[in-house]
Amino acid sequence: MPITAKQWLEQIRTLPLPKRVRIMNVCGGHERSITQAGLRAALPRNIELIPGPGCPVCVCPEEDVYQAIQLALNESVILVAFGDMLRVPVNVPKDQPRSLDQAHAAGADIRPIASPMEALQIAQANPDRQVVFFAAGFETTTAPVASLLVEGIPENLSILLSGRLTWPAVAMLLDSGTPGFDALVAPGHVATVMGPEEWQFVVDKHHISTAVAGFTPESLLAATYSVLRQLIDGKQFLDNCYPELVRPGGNPSAKQHLNASMQVVDANWRGIGTIPASGFKLREAFAEADARLRFPEYEEPARRRAGEMPPGCDCAQVVLGRKYPNQCRLYGNACTPRNPVGPCMVSDEGACRIWWSGGMRSVQV
Repeated sequence: MPITAKQWLEQIRTLPLPKRVRIMNVCGGHERSITQAGLRAALPRNIELIPGPGCPVCVCPEEDVYQAIQLALNESVILVAFGDMLRVPVNVPKDQPRSLDQAHAAGADIRPIASPMEALQIAQANPDRQVVFFAAGFETTTAPVASLLVEGIPENLSILLSGRLTWPAVAMLLDSGTPGFDALVAPGHVATVMGPEEWQFVVDKHHISTAVAGFTPESLLAATYSVLRQLIDGKQFLDNCYPELVRPGGNPSAKQHLNASMQVVDANWRGIGTIPASGFKLREAFAEADARLRFPEYEEPARRRAGEMPPGCDCAQVVLGRKYPNQCRLYGNACTPRNPVGPCMVSDEGACRIWWSGGMRSVQV
């Protein structure tokens, strides 16, 4: 019989816990499940669950969003993007469109999609139009883009790629010397694609308890119990609490397509700066499908800067797990899901949006 969430909670409550344990969950999907299931309130009060850098919409560089907006406004193209990206704001004067949604209202042909296959279908249905797919995301959404490229796309479809890898952000936090967490719950969907071994460095190099989790309360509590036991026993290892989908080595086909079509490069993260070997770039063999090369006049390096969040916005600190969402002074005041100031209030994977949707209204500055 599988262990229920209630049974996991009972086992956790029997542990001889230290006075304070900080567990970071990397994935935005994890944070959503934790909040919706009320796990913070159900766990012992000395266990802190810290949302980490698992929201691709939140870290997509401002210059990439700005480039997509300008391309859509100034070229006769159809620009498609995952739905959350349409509401991400950039820093521009008030009389200019500050999001893809606003650019659409100004006349640009911008369409939300839910999968890369929709981008292909739109290109096939409009052979006389250039279609640009603004592809922002982590490994789980970048892998299908890679498969699309490897299998072949029509000449009128190009990719404006803003893909990121998850683990380098955690490595940066750990290498900083002040990571702010004692244990790690690693993302199940990323591990399904790339393999759990990507997270072995957390144990081997930093001696931090780590477990891969799925998205049910049972899997998340199993991972929580695992890292707590590791801390108590003083024996750190990488545990797989999502064996239903996560296998050693990950998904061979997905990884092959990623390696064939993309290379790993240093990449900018919004509000954080450049993280080494943390981004994807199209290989030269796929240059004809690269929207940056097809429309180079809309790339503005001058917009690339580390402190790109709007004034007063603490999204970068929230992404890095250094602040809780309700510790931002804009949270729930100037910044709400209806009128987001920062990207963390836009996406269903952004911690601020998740906390607000979960009923957290009080601000703790």
